[in-house]
Amino acid sequence: MTHATIQAQIDAAKAYEDLMVPALFGEWGPVVADAAHIQTGQRVLDVACGTGVLARGVLSRTGKAEFVTGLDPNAGMLEVARQLAPGVEWQQGLAESLPFPDATFDVVVSQFGLMFFHDRSEAIREALRVLKPGGRMAFAVWDSLENIPAYADAVALLERLAGAPAANAVRAPFVLGDRRDLEMLFAGAGFKSVEVATRKGVARFPSVRVMVEADLRGWLPVLGVVLTEEQIEGILQAAEHALQQYVSSDGAASFATSAHIVTGMKP
Repeated sequence: MTHATIQAQIDAAKAYEDLMVPALFGEWGPVVADAAHIQTGQRVLDVACGTGVLARGVLSRTGKAEFVTGLDPNAGMLEVARQLAPGVEWQQGLAESLPFPDATFDVVVSQFGLMFFHDRSEAIREALRVLKPGGRMAFAVWDSLENIPAYADAVALLERLAGAPAANAVRAPFVLGDRRDLEMLFAGAGFKSVEVATRKGVARFPSVRVMVEADLRGWLPVLGVVLTEEQIEGILQAAEHALQQYVSSDGAASFATSAHIVTGMKP
């Protein structure tokens, strides 16, 4: 991988951390950690950790940073994660082939990563493998796109102005919205006491422009979709009108979100 490629990944990860995490992802870390029942002294693995928002939130619960491990395939994400929490063990790797021995962790968590795994069943089996007997997992996935209208409208806008690749990049996080399918996926991998709880949240971006720019500059490049500055500016201008219904009195873009929290235990 060239220096230019790595730097591009780091730049995209910084934009993701600065734009997406505070507005969209930050509120879910405590929800996932609560669902996992993380206790002091437990060893926790955060799969598909990104820039580490969930792993950072776990630190205060485990008692020591060295009890927390974050894994992600993206070098740029991991570099930003290291800068923000140098005490955590950050490792590059894939969810489908976790680079850890059997029964290493007390808890495995993942926040909005499962949708992007190449082989979801294998990734879940790997999470089960690295858990100690009686260990617990908690995975968060977004609800279906139709249940989060603000993003459904954003997808429609991108489809019209930037084409299918850009629209599909924003559509991708919402493909695991079926609760029954999720329960079967985890139970089929060997977890017991699998439960799926749907929780409501609220996303809040400083403006519609920032909301859409977060995807255009912070998310699309992560999935390999890079738009020209002319395209970006045109989409941002159009979004001011298309997403006007989500603008609150102070000018912020605020809208309801919904996510499924899947929990289970290793026999």
